[in-house]
Amino acid sequence: MIELRRVPDLWRRCDVTVRDLPFALLMVAVSFVPALYGKGTQVGDLPIRPLDAFAVVVIALEGLPLAARRRWPAVCLTLVSLGFALDQIRGYHAFTGTALPIALISAGAYLEHHRRAAVLLLSAAYVPLAVALDLLGAPERPEGFVVFYLTLVLAWCIGAWLRSTRAAEAERRRHVAEATRAAERTRIARELHDVVTHHVTAMVVQAEAARYLTAAPDRLDATLSAVTDTGRRAITDLRHLLDLLNPDHDTDARTPSVGELHTLVEQTRQAGQPVEFTEQGRPAESAGSAEFVAYRVVQESLTNALKYAHGSRTVVRMRYGEKEITVDVSTEGSGSRAGSPGGSGRGLAGLRERVDALGGEFSADRQAGGGFVVRARIPAGSQS
Repeated sequence: MIELRRVPDLWRRCDVTVRDLPFALLMVAVSFVPALYGKGTQVGDLPIRPLDAFAVVVIALEGLPLAARRRWPAVCLTLVSLGFALDQIRGYHAFTGTALPIALISAGAYLEHHRRAAVLLLSAAYVPLAVALDLLGAPERPEGFVVFYLTLVLAWCIGAWLRSTRAAEAERRRHVAEATRAAERTRIARELHDVVTHHVTAMVVQAEAARYLTAAPDRLDATLSAVTDTGRRAITDLRHLLDLLNPDHDTDARTPSVGELHTLVEQTRQAGQPVEFTEQGRPAESAGSAEFVAYRVVQESLTNALKYAHGSRTVVRMRYGEKEITVDVSTEGSGSRAGSPGGSGRGLAGLRERVDALGGEFSADRQAGGGFVVRARIPAGSQS
């Protein structure tokens, strides 16, 4: 049973010529069935000639090249056309005559180079064939030859349409793959920004503060311990994030949620930022992505408070509703800017994109009396 299941896989791995060979052999074999002899594609309507030794050669020349119709379409079309011409001139009208439109469709679909030259050569070769058939006494009228030629043109056009459809699908898949890669790079960049910026900002502020605590060993020790703890958390978060890039990693990547906000607020307080934190309600069980985005909004807001208003009062208000999570983070503007690295604006832009993706509302504005306020309304309950 296991071996039988592997047969389709093994067949798909075979060269395309091997996969096309059975059809070519079937065409040749069917041509020797008495009931089908003389039933192939024909032009000129010359009387049917009985099967002889040369007919075997002609049938093989028409049918066997179909095995190469995808691998070497030009070779296939040339040999099949030659066999077809001999078939019509000799009057065999073998069933393998139907190989000509098949070869034309394949050439239209798979021929890569010199396509226009191939069309011109085949059109030019059709003229002496029609003349030869007429000299042999073919009862076909001129319009019959024209209709047959247009039929062959239609076969080529079908192949060309298949080719363009395949190319359009390949281009669509390429665009989808590029868009997917770009979206993934953007997502990873956001995660790196959120994780690295917050932790490193906290470490910079704490280290800067430690300079002024050399006369207070206890406070200095506590500050350095906070720097160490922050660094460890940064390493842990980075490891979880890098797991996303590891295809062999089979465990779920860590996703922060509002349940970890108390830890985040406490870490910010240890960095010297006075933070007031209030919660109203409880997170919905099905909040999903809304929890993650809410956490990132608070994290980025506290990071900016450490950067640009170190030591200023910061108020974080969270309200959990049945259908949304509301975040309000306000920071007064009277704090010190010492030790705050410059910002790129990428964090707030990333937050806006995250909230917009969930159909929410986001704003980040300066307050009339100084300071900064970040507000976000994040729909919850239906995201995953």
